[in-house]
Amino acid sequence: MASQPGPLTNWPWHGLGNFKYALLAPWFAHSMHKFATSKTEERDLLNLLIIPVLLLRLLYGQLWISISRFQTARSKRRIVNKSLDFDQVDRERNWDDQIILTALLFYGANSVIPGTQRLPWWNTKGIVLATLLHIGPVEFLYYWFHRALHHHFLYSRYHSHHHASIVTEPITSVIHPFAEEFVYFLLFAIPLLSMAFCGVGSIVGLVGYLIYIDFMNYMGHCNFEMVPSWLFRIFPPLKYFMYTPSFHSIHHTKFQANYSLFMPLYDYIYNTYDKTSDSLYERSLKRQNEEKTNVVHLTHLTSIQSIFHLRLGFASVASRPYIPGLHLWILSPLSYLLVVLTWIFGTTFTLERNYFNNRSMETWVIPRYSFQYMAKLEKGTINRLIEKAILNAEKMGAKVISLGLFNQGEELNRYGETYISKNPSMKIKIVDGTGLAAALVLNSIPDGTERILLIGKLDKLAYYLSLVICQRKIQVEMVQKDLYEFLKLQLPQEMKDFILLSDSYMSKVWLVGEELRYSDQMKAAKGVLFIPYSQCPPKIVRKDCIYYSTPAMVAPKAFENLHCCENWLPRRVISASRAAGIIHALEEWDTHECGDMVTSTDKVWHAALKHGFTPYNSSSEI
Repeated sequence: MASQPGPLTNWPWHGLGNFKYALLAPWFAHSMHKFATSKTEERDLLNLLIIPVLLLRLLYGQLWISISRFQTARSKRRIVNKSLDFDQVDRERNWDDQIILTALLFYGANSVIPGTQRLPWWNTKGIVLATLLHIGPVEFLYYWFHRALHHHFLYSRYHSHHHASIVTEPITSVIHPFAEEFVYFLLFAIPLLSMAFCGVGSIVGLVGYLIYIDFMNYMGHCNFEMVPSWLFRIFPPLKYFMYTPSFHSIHHTKFQANYSLFMPLYDYIYNTYDKTSDSLYERSLKRQNEEKTNVVHLTHLTSIQSIFHLRLGFASVASRPYIPGLHLWILSPLSYLLVVLTWIFGTTFTLERNYFNNRSMETWVIPRYSFQYMAKLEKGTINRLIEKAILNAEKMGAKVISLGLFNQGEELNRYGETYISKNPSMKIKIVDGTGLAAALVLNSIPDGTERILLIGKLDKLAYYLSLVICQRKIQVEMVQKDLYEFLKLQLPQEMKDFILLSDSYMSKVWLVGEELRYSDQMKAAKGVLFIPYSQCPPKIVRKDCIYYSTPAMVAPKAFENLHCCENWLPRRVISASRAAGIIHALEEWDTHECGDMVTSTDKVWHAALKHGFTPYNSSSEI
């Protein structure tokens, strides 16, 4: 929203949400009926193609988002070294508004303007005319309108909304108040209507002009340089007729320069061309991944649809906690195809880059889903992928790598110890986050609790929690005989008096792990507090009980470039394993936390609080 919103700031369908697409339904139905009932020679292909072109433009825009975010996460050829935030993601979530408006205007024009009906596929004269009109009136008028928008009166009421994004993404290009965007549409209509009125319109001319606008808009707002320098060496005058991402980034950082639409010609003519444009372009092209990465967090895909929740997927979806729903279920066929493709061709990739206390941190994704971690046949492949990622992290100079979700486990890799055994000279420290996760669980247990029920799959964290809880002289009850027998053998003799095999489910505090059954939850008394020690949250089945989050911490405000949610966790909340790796690096601890090794809960807890991390204690009471 602009700093002082003016008239017609909001789009007409502002309150409709995704139901705004319903506005196209009557037009689409009429188009289909008209095409089906018309004679072959009277059928209007342009009218029929409006919705397919809309879908193509939506896909095209999404591809630009994914490619841009993938490239900036790798930090290659990046232009502006600043961070995105959730406010920008929210501000830009309706980037498809202008595509809907285009479709509605095309339907309307096609209905009332004779020169837009039953067009041929190609008309050379029309394409030449559109090209000349764009270079002339469109670029010229846009330049002066853009300069006017930077006058305080219009800037505060309209254009400041667009300039709220200092670090631009492709879709930043189309984020404007409705009134401002409508003026742009009038400008872009000059070539389109001229072709129609002159009788030289064509489907390729009209649609091609839209694709050209999309391409230049998206390309110019990427935060990495992609235009190769050889283009300007071969044809030097091109610099007057095609801008670059670095050229336009200067407009978003300095505001009073480089006003041109796509062609810098008028900036040169009217002396508003920033003198640093060429040097920034050259530096951006040469800039590779110069930043030293200190910490790597290694995660993986969870459910089948989770691939669309990644930062590289749907930006607005990724900015909210992952909740499977109809919007993702619709994409299930594509999800299964992507499962096959990632299984065959997938390689570990960089998902996210963050900054904190002068340290750079990356999140990498193993291209495997949770269900594949349960398959014995996948164990060898997954271990090879994890080991390769660890060695690559060390090669690039990282000090710590944390293992998230199921990338750690007794059966898979002995909680990371396998990689140390195979690479004894390895300097990078492997962290599984057990100490911090235990500290978070322990601090979630209400004061005065005298007994707890431990239930679920036995793992390293469950054992360590049992040990510490017994040391605090709190009774640990179990209903699983195998869990009880194991702890009875492993715990020190003086602790065994505090564990009890019971058939009672009456404890008011339950520590729950993986494999918590529906039937077990139904046996809980009303008001039971479920505290997960598992990697994944339990399914909520009781409306009269309280469910805590999986172990997690709220990131400090100084933690930068955090603009997507980590799986099911809320905004700016990160998992215990991820936070543990960061704290390990900040404290420069020279030890691993994997295998049987566990960082002291008190030590890691106080270190976390010292650096500004706070426990995420939110519960789900339904």
